[in-house]
Amino acid sequence: MSARRIAVVGTGANGASMGADMVRAGLDVTFIEQWPAHVEAMREHGLTVHLPDGSTEITPVSAYHFCQVAELREPFDIVFVSVKSYDTRWVTELIKPLLREDSVVVGLQNGMTIDAVSDVVGAERTVGAVLGIAANMFTPGVVVRQVAPAGTWLTVGTLSGARTPALEHVVEALGHAGSISVSPDIRASKWMKLIANIPEMLPSAILNVPLLTAAGIEGVRPVMDEASREAYRVATALGIAMVPIFGKTEADVPGDDRYGIDLLESVLESYSLPDTRVAVLQDWDKGRRAELDAFNGYIVARARELGVAVPVNEAILAIAERIERGELTPDPANSTLLVDALAATRV
Repeated sequence: MSARRIAVVGTGANGASMGADMVRAGLDVTFIEQWPAHVEAMREHGLTVHLPDGSTEITPVSAYHFCQVAELREPFDIVFVSVKSYDTRWVTELIKPLLREDSVVVGLQNGMTIDAVSDVVGAERTVGAVLGIAANMFTPGVVVRQVAPAGTWLTVGTLSGARTPALEHVVEALGHAGSISVSPDIRASKWMKLIANIPEMLPSAILNVPLLTAAGIEGVRPVMDEASREAYRVATALGIAMVPIFGKTEADVPGDDRYGIDLLESVLESYSLPDTRVAVLQDWDKGRRAELDAFNGYIVARARELGVAVPVNEAILAIAERIERGELTPDPANSTLLVDALAATRV
């Protein structure tokens, strides 16, 4: 496996920490990143990863700016795309000239990005992934990993469900970053992660507090639970199979919308520390556009296509859009807006 060339395109908190795990395992990994200061920091000091047990790893890495992709000549066998969902398509186009016919692109992201990848490189070169990891990055070259590799859970799969040789190479590489499994239905697996993300990503970001704090604010947890139930109903209407993720088994999957709440509990219990700030809130902290369309926005869009009512998700999305437009500031006081949104559905 060490002879295979691997690229991690987008080395934010998750991409960088998992990329570092592969580098430390002796794999040939190239980091390609769009934050200039981050690239320069990694070049000068290596990548620093602070782990939950208080230890620190500093890993020398080979890092390139996005603008240097045209300077690269040798193709990659595996490309892990770990950028924001809205950047997936153009970033996949950027790296496409560096693929072999038998190379694969792995969407190492939240959100339903597998179609954006496959539209660019073809279904046969697309691998989807589901992540059970938490990490923060606020300083160039420094990751605070909140779930160690031993607690990280990953699943991957091809669009066809086949276990191809290329998929096995992906499993071997990513296995250095956490426990890994193969899904015969990666679209369903990614939907399960989406259902898990729906109640936590936007609601806690709207409140400008860590996830565990948000879930403990009076009246907020019922809003989260209802958002997950609505997402479950959309998935069911689409014919999506309910499958185990986060290391669960088939026996752990109830036959109703309680599963969405179970998935949220897994996120709170296994992938959250007291200071864990969700990705959407980290984006707002940095003044960046958040992935609204990848989370509650995606549920709202699909629900409208199907004629399924998702009033709580619509309300959450509307509040987040006000923040994006600068009309509202993320604040714990916004809990009133969330609680009122749920109350309005029960009149």
